[in-house]
Amino acid sequence: MTTFPNSPRLIRGGIVLIDPDTAAVRRVIALQYNPDTLSRTLQVQAFAGDSADRSEAMRIKGPPVETIKLDAEIDATDQLEQPDQNQKTVEMGIQPQLAALEMIVYPTTGQLQANNSLAQQGTLEIAPMESPLTLFVWSRFRIVPVRVTELSITEEAFDPRLNPIRAKVSIGMRVLSVDDLGFNHKGGSLYLMYQQQKERFAAAAASALTSTLGIGGIP
Repeated sequence: MTTFPNSPRLIRGGIVLIDPDTAAVRRVIALQYNPDTLSRTLQVQAFAGDSADRSEAMRIKGPPVETIKLDAEIDATDQLEQPDQNQKTVEMGIQPQLAALEMIVYPTTGQLQANNSLAQQGTLEIAPMESPLTLFVWSRFRIVPVRVTELSITEEAFDPRLNPIRAKVSIGMRVLSVDDLGFNHKGGSLYLMYQQQKERFAAAAASALTSTLGIGGIP
């Protein structure tokens, strides 16, 4: 099938896992289909509580806590129509794609075994296992460090071997800001770039006149 030569190239959203120390890319997970909707929630980090001094009412502690939710679809139907060219899909269905997403929230078996060895040796304090830095990429304007907080998978169809061949995946993420990572961390610098891009977008938006709101000015 030919593609119209002037049609724009489809950009996919996805997740990139990078080494937290070297910033080397470990894995890129591209969504098979871009979801129709992307839900974002901003929770303001107000400094003042109900009993705080009134002079602190306008102060904020830092960037808002931002959460992102999306629903993605994975479907191997088209690949199964050409089995000679898609042997892995015939053998395993979409299990590799699902496992790649699931492993974001798993420690490696090597880390588990290493910590078990330390425990058997009587080590009193065992450091929590560190995962790769997870980046949510939604165009070149939104590259943001996140922690995956929720991963829900609904397998909807199976082949004769019971391999899943169609599934819906719901992903919940929490944006990691400089409050979480610090300014010297690779993720912290990426977050600053993310917020700076927001500031540029905000500056590009025209300010309305007060008359638009039905008032001549602020009394």
